Amino acid sequence: MDVFGSVAELYEKERPGYPAEVADAIIAYHGGVPASVAEIGAGTGKGTEVLAAIGAPLTCIEPDPRMADLLSAKFPQAQVHVGKFEQWTPPPGGVAALGCAMAWHWLDPVTRNAQARDALTRGGVLALFGHRYGYADARQAAAIRSLLHSLDPTMKERPADWMYHDVMAGGEFADVRVERFRLDVPLTRDRYLALVRTLGPFLARPPELQQRGLDLLGRLIDDFGGTVVLDLGTSLTLARNSAGVTP
Repeated sequence: MDVFGSVAELYEKERPGYPAEVADAIIAYHGGVPASVAEIGAGTGKGTEVLAAIGAPLTCIEPDPRMADLLSAKFPQAQVHVGKFEQWTPPPGGVAALGCAMAWHWLDPVTRNAQARDALTRGGVLALFGHRYGYADARQAAAIRSLLHSLDPTMKERPADWMYHDVMAGGEFADVRVERFRLDVPLTRDRYLALVRTLGPFLARPPELQQRGLDLLGRLIDDFGGTVVLDLGTSLTLARNSAGVTP
């Protein structure tokens, strides 16, 4: 997860935030404002904006100190734990709500559901949310995806609602459900390329491949008039700690 520290400031500037309705949905599912909230992989605070709006005492867990520095400055009211979720000790009895924005895939798939359950109170709420970057123009979407595949045929996109299916398969939680939100986000060529530079699959590639990809994407966007309109889909998976919950 600490791959993003090298672009922490760019990440904070260019990554889109989350709809305010996500906080409302978490509160409604919980049945009121939870007594405490913790966030896994808080980064620079994109998801923290939503979780802070819930209005409960907030703990943010972030392994990269460069990201954590920006997070602390932005949310001085939050308690920031610099380290991995697996190394964090929850308070006695657990937290009432545990959020995770675009970081669930960084956790061990074998143990993440059980660890999340163990961090929650009896009946506590797990809230996983993240973006799926689509494109409003179908031709543009096809051209961009074809270009990326030509650069790296091994690149794969996670299935839609994969977090929901992961929690369901884990069997640790009850009343699992998913809510969806969407928004059109127009970006100039330069803003789009800046966003690409913050994405995990991009950062995982060698520098020469990164630069080639940016050059080719820039030319492609120019051919489309210099603008990209993202079809930004946000999914929210909600689940309840089955301990103490009547089936």
